[in-house]
Amino acid sequence: MDSALAHEMTEIAPEQMPAHIGVIMDGNGRWAKARGKLRTEGHKAGVEALRRLVTCSVEFEIKHLTIYSFSSENWQRPQDEVNTILGLMKKFVASDIGTFVKNNVRVRILGSRVGLSQSVMDMIAKAESQTEHCTGLQFNVAFNYGSRVEIVDAAVELANKVKSGEIQPSDIDEQMFSDALYTKSIPDPDVVFRTSGEQRLSNFLLWQAAYSEFVFSDEYWPDFDRASFLKLLESYAGRKRRYGGLG
Repeated sequence: MDSALAHEMTEIAPEQMPAHIGVIMDGNGRWAKARGKLRTEGHKAGVEALRRLVTCSVEFEIKHLTIYSFSSENWQRPQDEVNTILGLMKKFVASDIGTFVKNNVRVRILGSRVGLSQSVMDMIAKAESQTEHCTGLQFNVAFNYGSRVEIVDAAVELANKVKSGEIQPSDIDEQMFSDALYTKSIPDPDVVFRTSGEQRLSNFLLWQAAYSEFVFSDEYWPDFDRASFLKLLESYAGRKRRYGGLG
């Protein structure tokens, strides 16, 4: 769909559209339980909702989309559930990479690579290398991601630069710190969206979301669809962002 037509349908002016949307996809397990299904079925349905999210983001010409796909804490879940999630991610990349390239979507994986299996590393390399030339939607997947670890990693990187004499402690400012994060070169999210009724960040983009708007939905992630996306855009468009000032 033409971007101008999409904006007309939502009655949202282009300048009221978010450039960067962060999404915490929550509620797969509860969605499945409410339907008498296994949690794994909820994760499968969640992948379909993710496809709808990416499609909508391309349609409305969102520049950056960052999803919280797998946190560093998620390894504590039952092994069979972890295996299911990883398996679905691999299938998603394998089956959708061609669609990403066709739609000019660049994929970038954010998170720690420490301790990841070779098969997961291969999946990451494939997703990033085959889409690195794409200039449309920048699709950032937070995998094995924890914002506190990210911040600590940034602090260690800067400390090592000070130790080596590359920089002085007084050189460190907010921009330098931001450039040491996994999200280097990615603008901060304009809005962070979370499903399932929970209202917390859960260790997602803690530094980057300092001035983000927050939108929470009671629906479970597998129920996310185009109507949900439009509600998110409309909610954001109604916000007044002041960044600590008077606007």
